[in-house]
Amino acid sequence: MRKPTAAAGSAVFFAIAPGVVAGLVPWWLTGWRLRWPLSAWLPVRLTGLVMLIAAGIVLVQAFARFAVEGRGTPAPPAPTERLVVGGLYRYVRNPMYLAVMAAITGQALLLGQPILLGYAAAVWVTTAAFARWYEEPALARQFGAQYEAYRRGVPAWRPRTRPWKQTSLDRSGPP
Repeated sequence: MRKPTAAAGSAVFFAIAPGVVAGLVPWWLTGWRLRWPLSAWLPVRLTGLVMLIAAGIVLVQAFARFAVEGRGTPAPPAPTERLVVGGLYRYVRNPMYLAVMAAITGQALLLGQPILLGYAAAVWVTTAAFARWYEEPALARQFGAQYEAYRRGVPAWRPRTRPWKQTSLDRSGPP
C-alpha cells in the first residue's frame, strides 16, 4: 500500500475507532459535564488532563507509524505490509489500546465522572480479548518468526523500561 493511501486509511480508522471509543461514547455517558466544580480535587483533575493530552500524542504517533513504517492501517481490513516495531512499539505491543484507556481514564479524572472508570475497565477487557484471540494469531500467521521474536521481547500491556532492539535473527519476516 502506498504511504498516502495508508495515511488516509489510518486517518479514517482513527476517527472511527478511537474517535468513537474514547470520544463519542464518553460524551454519550457524561455529556462531558464536570461533576464537581473544576477547583475540587484539582491535582486529580490535572492528572486527568495530562493523561488525556499524553494519550492523544501517543495515538497520533502510533497511527502515523502504521502508515509510514507498516505501509498500512491498524484496521483489520487494510493491515500493514510490514510488522510495526518502531517508536513506542519498542516498549509495549499495544500502545494504541493503552492510549485509548488512558484517554478514557483521563476524562474520568478531569470531569469527575466515575462511570468512565467502569467504561475504561470494560474497554480494557474487550481490547485485551481482541488482541489475544484475534490480533496475535493474525500477526503470527502474517509475520511468522519475526512476530514471535517481537512478542517474546516486548510485553503486551506493561511497557519495558528500555527499548527492544530487533536483532538480525528477528528480521526473518517480510521486508
